[in-house]
Amino acid sequence: MGKTSLAPHWRRIYLSTALAVCGQTALALETVEITVQGLNDDLKSAIESASLVQTAKNDGETDPRDVMAAALAEYGRLTEILYANGYYGGVVSVKVDGREAGLIPVFNLPKQINTVTVSVDPGPAFTFGQARVAPLAPGTTLPDGFKSGAAAKSTEIQAAADAAHLAWRQAGHAKANLTGQKITADHNRRQLSADLKFSPGPKAFFGRMTQTTPSAVRSDRIARIAGFPTGTTFSPDALEVVANRLRRTGAFSSVALKEADALNPDNTLDVGLALADEKPRRFGVGAELSSLEGVGVSAFWMHRNLFGGAERFRVDGEVTGIGGQHGGIDYRLGARLEQPATFGPDTTAFGFATAAYEDEPAYISRNVDLGVGMTRIFSETLTGEIGVGVHYSDTTDVFGDREFFHLTLPLGLTWDRRNDLLDATSGSFVRAEVTPFLSLNDGGSGARAFVDARAYGALDTGDRFVVAGRVQAGTVYSDDVKDIPPEYLFFSGGGNSVRGQPYQSLGIPVGNGDLRGAQSYLALSTELRATITDTIGLVAFADAGHVSDDSLFAGEGGWHAGAGLGLRYKTPIGPLRLDVAGPISGDTGDGIQIYLGIGQAF
Repeated sequence: MGKTSLAPHWRRIYLSTALAVCGQTALALETVEITVQGLNDDLKSAIESASLVQTAKNDGETDPRDVMAAALAEYGRLTEILYANGYYGGVVSVKVDGREAGLIPVFNLPKQINTVTVSVDPGPAFTFGQARVAPLAPGTTLPDGFKSGAAAKSTEIQAAADAAHLAWRQAGHAKANLTGQKITADHNRRQLSADLKFSPGPKAFFGRMTQTTPSAVRSDRIARIAGFPTGTTFSPDALEVVANRLRRTGAFSSVALKEADALNPDNTLDVGLALADEKPRRFGVGAELSSLEGVGVSAFWMHRNLFGGAERFRVDGEVTGIGGQHGGIDYRLGARLEQPATFGPDTTAFGFATAAYEDEPAYISRNVDLGVGMTRIFSETLTGEIGVGVHYSDTTDVFGDREFFHLTLPLGLTWDRRNDLLDATSGSFVRAEVTPFLSLNDGGSGARAFVDARAYGALDTGDRFVVAGRVQAGTVYSDDVKDIPPEYLFFSGGGNSVRGQPYQSLGIPVGNGDLRGAQSYLALSTELRATITDTIGLVAFADAGHVSDDSLFAGEGGWHAGAGLGLRYKTPIGPLRLDVAGPISGDTGDGIQIYLGIGQAF
């Protein structure tokens, strides 16, 4: 056989038949036999996975019409799989109870089908002779598998065309198009040649963005949030940035940008914007249980478009320590208002107010925080925050009754590269905060810093086994520890630091069995997470905590640690978590502790 010129696009076989209704109920397909000649296990696995008659059997099909439809479509389906794996001289046979499916009259089908036999002779494997795409945009990287001598997989041709098309668009040629392709199979040489030709068209520039659907958010605010780059060189990445700015407001359930079919005479490209509003109001509740810390319940209410400008207003309430064995009941109520695109499309302004009553094992604090600030989106993974506020607290601890009144300047950076915010299996997360505080009464001033870093990695390709690690570190500085509000100091122990150790059980001893908070804190956690079924997982974990009586970990301190096992049950809102832990070092606790909540521990 010589050269064969293949169609410009891979052929798919579509069959449409009008079949008579059978008068009696048919039995399910009993047997499907698939044989593939040769020793290529990967090819055999791909064919078995793609087989439509195998899928019909797995689904328990009973109607002969459905089984025959699958058998007739099998020829085209498996031919595509052969092409995708570099085989262009294959033969596919599909027999229905011993008769070739393609020869069975479609208007005289059997009333019952018991066995379908699929036989595939892939023939010889082809390699690429010529593998060419032209012209290419500067810096285009084609797939490694699209080159002379490589396995001639049809998927590599498609990948090369996609890569060339994307590169031209990234170079500003919005209407680049594949205008010609010549694909030839030489069966004597067992080679496939592919020659793809592109027409890049002129370089394009962004024109106007036109809103094509109504929205409860004002059009001027939509335009400000989107920050559409009119007049700049076209870029698909810039379009994605515009869409993400609108999505992250939470005001829209759907955001779609559609490019005009053709460029304007001045080579500008207009874009249509279609929006679907999200429901404006949302509320949620949560609960956690610890055998020593007691029950904690929380709730929030949120409005996504408070004044018609995609402003987000959220109120949070929390009550913890209900029935706890250490300390009393804590109460917290807070509100936060955010306005996106206040100082440019990537900067959000916010104001907040929080009031709390904290009855902790080592102190009681009645405190209020008020402030304003802004959040800057530097990239999809990096955000920064700066603010100014006041912090007032009326406290009782080992130093007696005291009042604090501070001006605060909180600064924060968040770098989030997790693949899943609720149940990460890869990536990392780092949150760093620094809060200088300046006394507005007779107290002293200082600064508090805290870092929370996490990393996740799968031990297998299916993410069945995942290792997770966390480091928390904090320090607070002031000339005198008495000038630091007790809620700014650190304790170790409990569900958010060292499981297996009682809540806030490790601090700085001050005599008579009393504790005060530490000026430095370090916590280390590691977990091995194993997925047992689609919904059930097991976890083995170990935590350790350290505190020090001076800033930057100077002075005296102590360690304690805990370890245990956990059970996870996956739900749409995150895994339900049950952890059972006990102490393994230190003298701050004994016995088993139980923690129940929603979401991974970190």
